[in-house]
Amino acid sequence: MLDFSGLLQGPYEWAVFLGCALLIGMSKTGVPNIGTFTVPVFALLFGAKASTGVVLPMLCFADLLAVIYYRKRFHRDLVLKPMPWALLGLVVALVAGHLIPQSGFKVMMAACILLGIATMVGTRRPERAYALTDSVWFAPGMGFLLGFSTMIGNAAGPLLVVYLLALRLPKFAFVATGAWFIMILNYLKIPLQALVWDNLTWDGLLLDLVAVPFILLGGLLGIYIIRIFPEQRFRMVMIALTVVSTLILLF
Repeated sequence: MLDFSGLLQGPYEWAVFLGCALLIGMSKTGVPNIGTFTVPVFALLFGAKASTGVVLPMLCFADLLAVIYYRKRFHRDLVLKPMPWALLGLVVALVAGHLIPQSGFKVMMAACILLGIATMVGTRRPERAYALTDSVWFAPGMGFLLGFSTMIGNAAGPLLVVYLLALRLPKFAFVATGAWFIMILNYLKIPLQALVWDNLTWDGLLLDLVAVPFILLGGLLGIYIIRIFPEQRFRMVMIALTVVSTLILLF
């Protein structure tokens, strides 16, 4: 029998872990920012830095589920344009991870998201949104922050929502484009976390396998939710989730 006592102890922690797996599935296929609620929870369960290694395989599986379902709805140019800067953000975060103590990870996650919220506030009016997204720094700046925040703590969700909200995408293109962008970054993170941070373990991978059915269930729930959500209400919910998830990271 598999023994996960070193990672999870008691039915309460198991329930929390599997509930978070459900939210990860939902976040990839229909409610993009809800997965951010799991970031501080996983940090409490496993430790801030160690949690990134446990959660990453779960995210990769959920990403694959999302891109298969939404394979024909994403905007390729919106994925490729910020990608070089996102890769730079990954590298900078990789170096920073060796220099910053555990307590600094949560602060850095929240700081990245607060920058994203400031950008979101500046795009409430359509004319401001178009001026912002057309500026030369928008794609590089957002790409760098996305790469940095996803490497530091799998916390790119709110920033990605800000990026896609600013571009005024319809809901299915919104989810599909975000899924493809994050999937590329998450799969690139696997060798970096395994070889440089050394926080991918066999125990963690076996624990992730237990979570697979719950991720699948969450993915199906996400697909159902996005189908029934009106377009305008979808945008409002994304903004609300961004603010709430940032407060959770801060406090």
